[in-house]
Amino acid sequence: MRIFVPPIKCQGIKTKLVAWIASYVHVTDQTQWIEPFIGSGVVGFNVRPKRAIFADINPHIINFYNAIKSQDITPAIARAFLEQEGALLATKGAEHFYEIRSRFNRFGDPLDFLFLSRSSFNGVIRFNQKGEYNVPFGHKTERFTKAYITKIVNQIRYVANAMQQFDWQFVCADFRSTIPTATQNDVIYCDPPYIGRHTDYFNSWTEHDEQDLYQLLVQTPARFILSTWYGNKYRTNAMIKRYQALFDVYTKEHFYHVGASERNRNSMIEALVLNYRPLSLVQDPAPTGAQQLGLTEFTLDQ
Repeated sequence: MRIFVPPIKCQGIKTKLVAWIASYVHVTDQTQWIEPFIGSGVVGFNVRPKRAIFADINPHIINFYNAIKSQDITPAIARAFLEQEGALLATKGAEHFYEIRSRFNRFGDPLDFLFLSRSSFNGVIRFNQKGEYNVPFGHKTERFTKAYITKIVNQIRYVANAMQQFDWQFVCADFRSTIPTATQNDVIYCDPPYIGRHTDYFNSWTEHDEQDLYQLLVQTPARFILSTWYGNKYRTNAMIKRYQALFDVYTKEHFYHVGASERNRNSMIEALVLNYRPLSLVQDPAPTGAQQLGLTEFTLDQ
């Protein structure tokens, strides 16, 4: 499966897990895909449902994709903008980055958001309690090379073409509003911030949010896939026990790279929680990541 990488990246992006996640997904022409936490959108954009609601409480992500949908941002507009601002970044360095960051925090222009997401430190998207983007400069003054700009432009073109083919809606809304709208014909894909791990989500993510999400998923008539973390060699996700008491949990080992050295490679067990039996089940090779860490893995056979 060839994976499309979206123009906006964020913490916890599932690029390397899309094929695994998609193997549990089945959508038809009548299926509505509901994604309460769009984040990067990488899973939904690769599943390519004909009907979808992509939602998030972060207005800047939603504004960016709606700007593409309305053609306020086109591949040509994005190229011209990144060439212009990239040239200024190469000349002025950090000074220009912080000028753009200040401008974005005043006006919220989606093109400025794109620029910041691609030139900030480690590609992080983070906002303070005032809703201001506060990630520092990534120290790469030559960031926007011709090849890099072309890559971003092609990513925008992919999304723009999909929006022309499919009925994709982008809404700024809390998950408590989007999940209750789902019907038995819908599929909900939930990729919320990881409790205990993603503490810089827009407006934060608390145990109260986690509990509300659990209750909504227990009650929904729709099929759902919840993407979360199972554990690592240090600890497990406390919410997993609640989910696995009612639903099937599938796991896969995944590596996050923090730093260039081998010693900084951290193994994480990713989990998918499903309330339905998938048409085709792709088993992880033995031993599974959970077994390697001495964790308990629940599958359809248990």
